[in-house]
Amino acid sequence: MATTTADFETRRHDSFGLRVQHLLHGNPVLGPLAVLVVAIIAFSIVNVRFFSAANLSLVLLQVTVIATLALGQTLIILTAGIDLSAGAIAVFSSILMALFCTDAGMPAPIALLLGFACGTAMGALNGLLVTRIKLPPFIVTLGTLTIFFSLNAVVSNSETVRGADMPGLMTWTGQSIPIGDFRLSYGSIIMLLLFGFFAYALSSTAWGKHVYATGDDVEAARLAGIRTGRVLFSVYTTAGLLYAIAGWILIGRLASASPNVGTEYNLDSITAVVLGGTSLFGGRGGVIGTLIGALIVGVFRNGLQLAGVEVVWQGFAIGLLVLIAVSIDQWIRKVKT
Repeated sequence: MATTTADFETRRHDSFGLRVQHLLHGNPVLGPLAVLVVAIIAFSIVNVRFFSAANLSLVLLQVTVIATLALGQTLIILTAGIDLSAGAIAVFSSILMALFCTDAGMPAPIALLLGFACGTAMGALNGLLVTRIKLPPFIVTLGTLTIFFSLNAVVSNSETVRGADMPGLMTWTGQSIPIGDFRLSYGSIIMLLLFGFFAYALSSTAWGKHVYATGDDVEAARLAGIRTGRVLFSVYTTAGLLYAIAGWILIGRLASASPNVGTEYNLDSITAVVLGGTSLFGGRGGVIGTLIGALIVGVFRNGLQLAGVEVVWQGFAIGLLVLIAVSIDQWIRKVKT
């Protein structure tokens, strides 16, 4: 039977779709990068102030805390887990650091290290409950989310610790370096260095390969000799440390330690990871995509604000982006290898 023109066009369309599917499967960062570039161009056309150095500095400053949280979240989602307590650990750690300085009178470096240790311990608790008690990550972190926020309120008496009452080291992350009209905060520099380190760790170390293998198929990884329990525990513990560092950056960002912030940080960190192309089913994605995802969130919120869009519709746009990203991820996962 002769091939008709319609059949030829259908096959050509299917072939193009398969090529795109394979390309995105092998390079998860390409999709988010294209969205970010298009968004920047579009918002620059809508409002010429968007592409100014001052505004771009603001966008980077605004996404620094969320990006750092999303870095830890990425490690967990790569293992097919989830962490709903990310923001709670960050805020509680920031309060503990501040109180160690002000109430306990500790030197700033000691207070900072103890705060990092507390955040790491909170992440380790999540890891123990997931690996030893075998509880689902969603249930574990939903429970610790409530626990940490409650302890945060008790310890702080729901009172903010002013930056002026803390040593300069605690608010140092909020200071910035001028690069022409662009200002780069020390917190943003720390965040970028962390992304660089974990990009290397995931791509070039045995630990990184074990993280991907565990997320792709935990049983197959176990049969291959990988100690999946240790991998999962290390991921949650490392994420706790990253959340504590985000708490330090948050103190610099706000010039204070407030127990009344961070309720939206958990979902924002997951949003950045999903928009960055990391699969919620584990085993595919990376931290560079997460950084791009965090920037997408920042760019959209800032651009829509400059365009005069109401806050409620800004949230609508971000939510729509998440649904599209998850749908694309489902489509990409169907690729035949």
